[in-house]
Amino acid sequence: MTANEIRDSFVKFFESKGHLIVPSAPMVIKDDPTLMFTNAGMNQFKDIILGNRPATSKRCTDSQKCLRVSGKHNDLEEVGHDTYHHTMFEMLGNWSFGDYFKKEAIEWAWEYLVDVLKIDKSNLYATVFEGSPEEGLERDNEAASYWEKFLPADHIINGNKHDNFWEMGATGPCGPCSEIHIDLRPEEEKAKVPGRELVNKDNPLVIEIWNLVFMQYNRKADQTLEPLPAKVIDTGMGFERLCAVMQGKRSNYDTDVFQPIIKVIGDLSDCRYGEDAKKDVAMRVVADHLRTIAFSIADGQLPGNAKAGYVIRRILRRAVRYAYTFLGQKEAFMYKLLPVLVQEMGKSYPELEAQKVLISKVMKEEEDSFLRTLETGIRLLDRVMAETRASGKTVIDGVEAFTLFDTYGFPLDLTELICRENGMTVDEETFHAEMQKQKERARNAAAVETGDWVVVKEGETEFKGWDYTEHECHILRYRKVTQKKQTFYQIVLDYTPFYAEMGGQVGDRGVLCSEHETIEIVDTKRENNLPVHIAKTLPEHPEADFMACVDTDLRAASEANHTCTHLLDQALRTVLGEHVEQKGSLVTPEYLRFDFSHFQKVTDEQLREVERIVNAKIREDLPLQDHRDMPIEKAKELGAIALFGEKYGDRVRVVQFGDSVEFCGGCHAKSTGRIGMMKILSDSSVAAGIRRIEAITGEKVENMLYTLQDLTNELRTMFNNAPDVKAAILKSIEENATLKKQIEESMKEKAAQAKARIVSQAAIVNGVTLYRGILPMPADLVKDMAFQLRNGAEDALVIIGSLHEGKPMLTAAASDNMVKAHGMNVGQIIREAAKLIQGGGGGQPHFATAGGKNADGLSAAVDKFVELAAL
Repeated sequence: MTANEIRDSFVKFFESKGHLIVPSAPMVIKDDPTLMFTNAGMNQFKDIILGNRPATSKRCTDSQKCLRVSGKHNDLEEVGHDTYHHTMFEMLGNWSFGDYFKKEAIEWAWEYLVDVLKIDKSNLYATVFEGSPEEGLERDNEAASYWEKFLPADHIINGNKHDNFWEMGATGPCGPCSEIHIDLRPEEEKAKVPGRELVNKDNPLVIEIWNLVFMQYNRKADQTLEPLPAKVIDTGMGFERLCAVMQGKRSNYDTDVFQPIIKVIGDLSDCRYGEDAKKDVAMRVVADHLRTIAFSIADGQLPGNAKAGYVIRRILRRAVRYAYTFLGQKEAFMYKLLPVLVQEMGKSYPELEAQKVLISKVMKEEEDSFLRTLETGIRLLDRVMAETRASGKTVIDGVEAFTLFDTYGFPLDLTELICRENGMTVDEETFHAEMQKQKERARNAAAVETGDWVVVKEGETEFKGWDYTEHECHILRYRKVTQKKQTFYQIVLDYTPFYAEMGGQVGDRGVLCSEHETIEIVDTKRENNLPVHIAKTLPEHPEADFMACVDTDLRAASEANHTCTHLLDQALRTVLGEHVEQKGSLVTPEYLRFDFSHFQKVTDEQLREVERIVNAKIREDLPLQDHRDMPIEKAKELGAIALFGEKYGDRVRVVQFGDSVEFCGGCHAKSTGRIGMMKILSDSSVAAGIRRIEAITGEKVENMLYTLQDLTNELRTMFNNAPDVKAAILKSIEENATLKKQIEESMKEKAAQAKARIVSQAAIVNGVTLYRGILPMPADLVKDMAFQLRNGAEDALVIIGSLHEGKPMLTAAASDNMVKAHGMNVGQIIREAAKLIQGGGGGQPHFATAGGKNADGLSAAVDKFVELAAL
């Protein structure tokens, strides 16, 4: 069976068992603050499992694209070195929300593996939770009894809490699980050691392929367990591992999931997979990481310097350095692999085909950028090795190695490789100590202590914010949260007009009032589809009747900016072309930010045209047409724009202003006229093929106009109320340029005189012409002089101390022959001499500069340089 056939057979099997086939959720998560990426099949169902929304179907099945860079058996730095771990992978799963439980889950898993896929049952093992006396949990005898119908006793293995008790997090739904393992070893090896002894022992041929999770408990903050009212079945089978089993391969990378990619890697790098162990690792790394990067960008996550963006950048850079070091790829390379990925996976995941131009451009730019960084890192490492060798050592300081890693993205293994080639090693212990310090800092900054929910009243939240800014309500539940030594409270209401942050629009602020008190709501967040109101204090009477009141000024400003974002999106398509797609947005009361795909700079004329179109739509005062609970097919017929990286349900909300029609759950102005006016503040590039516009509306535009008017009046006053301020400014600039040119000519004349003086005073020391002096002159003139003087003799050495605007400077230069024949390195010498002016610097062997604070030490610094040069 091919990979595509296997994926299809799984979901079709569970469809025959009454399961609804649901599409994969995006790999990039946007509405769960506890996760950056989908790392398990259950992520898209978290809000159902937590009881925040009802299930549309009690039975579901899917193939979910996932990303893991850490976890029980997975570390990014290990991927590619073994045969069965990946960063991006697919998880086949079937789900039951309060419907069937252990019996059916086990029976159907067996039926699919043995009856449908015809896997030899003698190679299968099942683990069951052995129990935990300290928590009062018995062995999962129920699951074991079902397995006994299919497996002999010695193929049913007790597993510990680490392997066989699944938990969503420190708190929340959890329960025992039953893993299915398969023994892929040759018969002679099976005869020597039974498979049961190798289960969960990290043997690459005795591996877990399917985990059946039986969620039946809720873990509370005090770590006690209580039964869940509605039990959940959550299963996950590794798609790539199953492909290896079905195709008779010992490695996931030998299946048709990866081999077409690996073949193209080999063709481009002139390498053959299977001939060199190190090159094989590199090819596996590139093949694995290509999928991660392409799917992440398709789902809307660009490489960046923070959070999810940093994870993607780190994965891409890991692939680039493996290709650089082991496959000889010194130029951008991975983006050339995109066509084969689209060919192999594009039918199952059409977002790859739709976004391939953007993915390619972003990948190439990131590759080019990191290759430049690698070159810089190698130069820096060369300097560190030279300094280490000069001090008589052969071990690179671990702190230096960590700086290369942390600041320049230069990985430890590449540092070690280069050091080995130069007969040196790295102090790994210090490196790892620095890494641990950084992790501790990050962990402490992110540490959150969350209390249990205190239930005041049963019920679900109903959002009223599209129609009201005030509404009667009651508190359903609340909990205490502590982060960075600050305490606040999360409050859930039965009815709320507060918009919870989502889709780029920030959360509402306001107050919660009762006859007893008024509580400030400082923000509203969305957590697993649950609107959570953030307060610094808890109501003394949480059971009271409340009125939830949104800050209407802030809300109106957000609504204006959100509506303007829709108009801006449409105007950009009109002016730039239909290729424009939204790639992110931020809507606040202060301003709006809109990211979109476009592959060249937007001209000033185009920006002006976009503004004109938007402001014309504002003046039309187009009314809001709010299509709620619309079937998604009807929404598409209406022309609603769907965003890549978003998952839509069967029924959606569509917001329409004239020809602007978009899927949207946010809050909007009742008509475009309420926006007032829009003004674009900036247009910039945020990544290859992605541009960002920032703009303001309404009162903010009015205030900007007042500021510009005040500035114009001030300028007119400065130029004696000249009738034509622009002409007066141009005249002033011309006069200033003339004066500046006269000063420069004067300085050049002085520099020529100073140079002549230095030449006349030059000394010959052991055959070396030494030019030295102290000058009151700017650094750029001194630099020019130094380069002229270094060419004044075959063996020439220059050291000039200069003082300009109170800042002391040392400038040194040496002729080419001094560097080549005598080993002169002014860059090293100047660092030591600069200490006498309380400064530092450096440069190349033939030219270097150093700045400082102590002008009185300038003469001594020049003398020190001459002394260290040892002529």
